Amino acid sequence: MTTTIYGIKACDTMKKARDWLDGHGVAYGFHDYKTTGIDRPRLEAWSRVVGWEALLNKAGTTFRKLPDADKQGIDEAKAIALMLTNPSMIKRPVVEAGDQLLVGFKPDVYGRALGSGG
Repeated sequence: MTTTIYGIKACDTMKKARDWLDGHGVAYGFHDYKTTGIDRPRLEAWSRVVGWEALLNKAGTTFRKLPDADKQGIDEAKAIALMLTNPSMIKRPVVEAGDQLLVGFKPDVYGRALGSGG
């Protein structure tokens, strides 16, 4: 199974997730969307699987700094546009592992999904 972790290198949650993967012997590739970007088809595919609400990080500084008008009336199209323009608004990490998609970092979820304890 190919595993790819998407996020931003300097993020604390990303570090915890990478440490968990390393500690449980899970081989993975890392895609830094701050340096490499993210494409619309991938975001749309993720949104179909987990919903745009799970992907859009409303708690982060980047979202909170948006003008109030940009925070209003968010639907899938607007959320994807915001995440394409500001990849920091994508909740981290996003892990593609075979046919599974994990959003955020929870050790117990990783253990169940990746078959490596908790």
